Amino acid sequence: MNGRPREKVAAMFRKIFKSSRNRDGEGPSKAAGASGSGSPARRLLRGCRDQVTPAAQQPSQAFKKGDELPQPKNVRAKRLMKEFRDLQRSQNSKPDPVFTVELVDDNLFEWYVKVFKIDSESELGKDMREMNIKYIWLHIMFPDNFPFAPPFMRVMSPRIEKGFVMEGGAICMELLTPRGWASAYTVEAVIMQFAASVVKGQGRIQKKKKGQKMFNRFAAEESFRSLVKTHEKYGWVTPSLADG
Repeated sequence: MNGRPREKVAAMFRKIFKSSRNRDGEGPSKAAGASGSGSPARRLLRGCRDQVTPAAQQPSQAFKKGDELPQPKNVRAKRLMKEFRDLQRSQNSKPDPVFTVELVDDNLFEWYVKVFKIDSESELGKDMREMNIKYIWLHIMFPDNFPFAPPFMRVMSPRIEKGFVMEGGAICMELLTPRGWASAYTVEAVIMQFAASVVKGQGRIQKKKKGQKMFNRFAAEESFRSLVKTHEKYGWVTPSLADG
C-alpha cells in the first residue's frame, strides 16, 4: 500500500474515533460549542434540566368536583384580617368612635358591629335618645367567596321599622346584593352606607309590642332572598316607605 492510500485510511480512522468520543461525552459537545444551536424549546429544556430533584418536589393535591380551592379562602381571610385590624386601630384611637367591630366567638368571618352615631336631627336619632338606646347592633357574615360576593348584614337590635329595614332585620341596600356589589367596597363603606340609608328611609324604633313580626336570622335570610329574586327579575326597585 503506497503512502497516499495509507494517509486516507488513517484520516478515516481519526474521523471515526473523534465522532465516537463526542457521542460518549468525552469531547466537546455541539451544544457546548454553540449556545444558540437547536430550537428555543430544546435550549430551555437543556438549561432547566436537573434543577428540581424528586426529593424537593411537592406532592400534588387532587381536588374532586365540588371541593373548594384554597385560594378564595386565603383571599377572604387576608382581606378581612386587614380590614378588621384597621378598623380596630381606628376605633381604639378615638374616645367616641362612629362604630365599633368585634368578632363573633373569635370567628373572623362573622362580625358584630355597634353603630353609635346616627344623624342626631333625624327621627331615629331622637328615638334613640328618648329610649336611651346607645347603638344599633348589626350582624355581618362573610361568604366563602368574599370579597367577590357581598356579605350578609342584618339588624339585631333595636327593632327598626321603615328605614329600608325589612322583616327579621334584613337590610334593603343594593350594594348588599350580588348585582350591586363590587369587590372594592370595604366593610367600613357598607356600615356607613347603612347609617345613611336608615335615616334616609325615615327609620324609627318600633315601640308597639303587639303584632310584631319575627326579628331573627332565619326571617332576615328569607326576607333577603325574596329581595334578591325581585331585584334579579325587575332590576333595583326600592320598596315604598310604607313597606319599610
